Amino acid sequence: MIKPFPFLIAPLSMAFFGYLSFTQKGVFCYSTFIYAYACIPIIELFMKNDDSYALSAQKALAKESISYDVVLYMSVATQIALLGLFLFSLQDPSLVAFDIVGRILSMGLLTTFAINLGHELGHHDSLKDQFLAKIMLLTSLMMHFFIEHNRGHHKNVATLEDPSTARKNESVYAFWIRAISNEYISAWHLEKKKMQILGLPNISFRNEMIQFHLIQATFLWLVIYFFGWQICLYFFATSVVAYVSFETVQYIEHYGLLRKQNTKGRYERVEVHHSWNSNHVFGRLMMFNLSRHSDHHFRPAKKYQKLNHQSKAPQLPTGYPGMMILSLFPPLWFWLMNKRIKCYEEQFSIES
Repeated sequence: MIKPFPFLIAPLSMAFFGYLSFTQKGVFCYSTFIYAYACIPIIELFMKNDDSYALSAQKALAKESISYDVVLYMSVATQIALLGLFLFSLQDPSLVAFDIVGRILSMGLLTTFAINLGHELGHHDSLKDQFLAKIMLLTSLMMHFFIEHNRGHHKNVATLEDPSTARKNESVYAFWIRAISNEYISAWHLEKKKMQILGLPNISFRNEMIQFHLIQATFLWLVIYFFGWQICLYFFATSVVAYVSFETVQYIEHYGLLRKQNTKGRYERVEVHHSWNSNHVFGRLMMFNLSRHSDHHFRPAKKYQKLNHQSKAPQLPTGYPGMMILSLFPPLWFWLMNKRIKCYEEQFSIES
């Protein structure tokens, strides 16, 4: 039977390593960062993948069980508490630069986790869950993701029109610049279209992009008011780390995969082979099944506990943390991934 308990590894481990990062000094300040980018990749090298499918009865039970949502709510509460602890911890006058950098990197990693929480909750129909999604995205100052991802990325994924789809032979560094700027612009365009449909001017409080900027500016003012300019700059640095980290996730999720167009220029429907799949157990549980990305794009309405492994999808050789590290070395990344793209292009060309 599917149970939510394995997914508790995410909030519990984040709480432990986050607390360690913000209450200790020296190398311990880097605990969360080291856990994510050293410990998890090593663990995934030795753990066997779970390629099993959930039975229909089990999926039905998982869909109805509120316990999976409770895990998400626990994770939201954990993220808020850790952000508060991070801000208060930086008031310690005995901290040296090495400690501060470690805490920024660790909080940045935790905020990347918060963005993923915002991603999952943002796909839920519940207004309460969508509100929590926006709270999580606020911690990274990228609330526009709520608009662009749901109404832009899922429509345009695996096309040249999607800023979040990495092109073949595009380095992760070039992707960061293109994706971050164009996702922001896309969110404005999407809200402009919505305002036109509603018969309202673009400059309106009904425009969520304007709402989001006001909320984020207010939040920054509150951080400055209670903690000062310097700690606000440290907080901003964590947002940069989180933003770049999550864009690296997006880079590996669709690298080099494109949908075909018919003679009328219309794209084929999104299939499982338009996203890279990773079923490495530990990272999958930490990311609430985000790495089962092929099934997520094939059926975006599915909650995380219902996502299945798609064996026909192109498979990443290791989990997300390991692939993120690999992407930072473009020649090695291209050598490994372009061969896999060619393999899958030939496979689907034969099948079509």
